[in-house]
Amino acid sequence: MDLVDFIWHLAGFAWPALAVALGVVLAARLLYKKTPVALALKAQLAINFAVGVGVLLAGLVLTGHDGRMLTYAALVLASATTQAWLARRG
Repeated sequence: MDLVDFIWHLAGFAWPALAVALGVVLAARLLYKKTPVALALKAQLAINFAVGVGVLLAGLVLTGHDGRMLTYAALVLASATTQAWLARRG
């Protein structure tokens, strides 16, 4: 595998974490309109993305494959929990 293929594989691996992070951050903005936000949008997105990639890596290590439904369920649960914690901090 050359470098370009590796970058595309890495981007494909991280894409679900980025999509879920963006979704929960934007949904939190709609749900918690009256709550003051302690962190900027970029910071919340970065924290949720890091948690998501960590969950995806843990799922890859534990199952031996990426893209398992259990891993994606854990990704959504972890990102939603992290975003709820970030929203309550404010």
